[in-house]
Formats: sequence, structure tokens, C-alpha cells
Amino acid sequence: MTESLAADWWGTAVSRIEPNVVELRGTPVQDLIGTIGFGSMIWFMLRGERPLPQQAALLEAALVAGVDHGPHAPSIAVARMTATCGVGLNNAMASAINTLGDSHGGAGQECVMMLDEIRRREAAGHALPAATDQVIAEWRARGVRYLPGFGHRFHTRDPRRDPLLALVDEAVAAGVVDGAHLRAALAVEAALNRARDKPIPMNIDGATAVIYAELGFPAPLARGLFVLSRSVGILAHAWEETGQGRRNKGPIPPAIRPTYLG
Repeated sequence: MTESLAADWWGTAVSRIEPNVVELRGTPVQDLIGTIGFGSMIWFMLRGERPLPQQAALLEAALVAGVDHGPHAPSIAVARMTATCGVGLNNAMASAINTLGDSHGGAGQECVMMLDEIRRREAAGHALPAATDQVIAEWRARGVRYLPGFGHRFHTRDPRRDPLLALVDEAVAAGVVDGAHLRAALAVEAALNRARDKPIPMNIDGATAVIYAELGFPAPLARGLFVLSRSVGILAHAWEETGQGRRNKGPIPPAIRPTYLG
């Protein structure tokens, strides 16, 4: 293998690293240090351009909202258990992040996919309520019991929903985003609550899915951005657990014996 072939094999537009040179997306790192926030840096690294201040603020709000949901969340519980097993913080974080799959951590990605489907139907000439009903029916026909981004097993109304959607409303009014995904999400919420006594409101996954989609991030990145967000809570819980002196912490207190089903 020639040197140029090897260089081309690892070709990247994300970074250029040479002796005494560190460039990220074509910008010297020394020009970024102290001049760009972390949320804006995430945008910059993924998209190769700096966000507008209003775009950065909206992204940052979504990232902040998803940081933690306590040890009820499997990722947080796994982080705390792993931290007591004689491994480092990196192992605890990696173990926790690896639990973020379709059921725990993937609803944002799936919600963006669903909202994208509704938008495509609307763009094809269907009225928004009809497009919404069609997509919901198709998802139900595929065996989806819980529509991603709606309802919550703990909260009757997710406390993160309203402030996030209020920020999206402000961004729509300011012309920062067009609001199409927000309208689609609200249409799903309205359809789910039609003739229901007990409402099923949008949850954190739905609200952040709206933000990521409105900002132009494709569905898979909704999951990736959630992972970045939740990593902060994972680190905080793992670090706290290391200071509590436990060893080999299991998922239930030692005094409780699992029910034998044999």
C-alpha cells in the first residue's frame, strides 16, 4: 500500500492534524478555543459551519433538557453499577452509553422519522390532519404500540415539554426555523388525544425530536445528539457513585431476593 493510498483511505474533512497543526473543519483550533460554546462546537463539527446564535441556543436547550432522568433510566443505573466494579469512569460511561438502544434512547430518532413521513404526505398535497392519521395508522399496523415521543411512564405531563416547545415557537416567530415539524408533532398529539379523557402529551423525546428536526439534523443524529446529552448525566452519576464506597453494586439492595420462578 502506497503512502498516498493509505492517506486517502483515512481521508476526512472533519480535521487536519499535522506537527504543530490542529485544524477542525478547516479552522485552527486556537481560533476556536474561547470563542465558541460547546453546543455550537457540536454543530460546527457535524455540519462544517457555525450556527447562528438563535440556532445554537435552541440546540443547547435540547441538549440540556436530556441530560439526566435519574437511576430509573437504565443508562444511569448501569453507570452507577459499573462504577462500583473496579473499573474507571470511561468504562462506566461506555457501559451506560451502550444501553442506549431502540427502546431506551432511540425514541427521538424514531419520532423524527415519523414527523418526516407526515411532512412528506403534507407536501404531496394531503391536509395535515389526514396525513397525520395516515402515518399513525401505518405505524400502528407495523405493530408500534407506543408512538415515539408521546406519553411517559412517570410523568402525566413531561415538565420538559412546554419550555422546549415555547422556545421552538419563539424560533418560528423569529424566522430561525420554519415550524413544519412542530406543527406535525402537535398534530400527532391532537390525534392521540382525540376523544380521550386521559391525555397523552408529547414527552422529552418528542420535544427534542422537534428541535433537532427543525434545525435540520437527520433522524440518526437525533439519537447521536441524545447520547451526547445523556453522557453528562451518566458522568455525574458515575462520579457520585465512586465516592459512596460501595463495591459491586447490584440492581437491587442485597436484602431483597429475586422471586424464584422455577
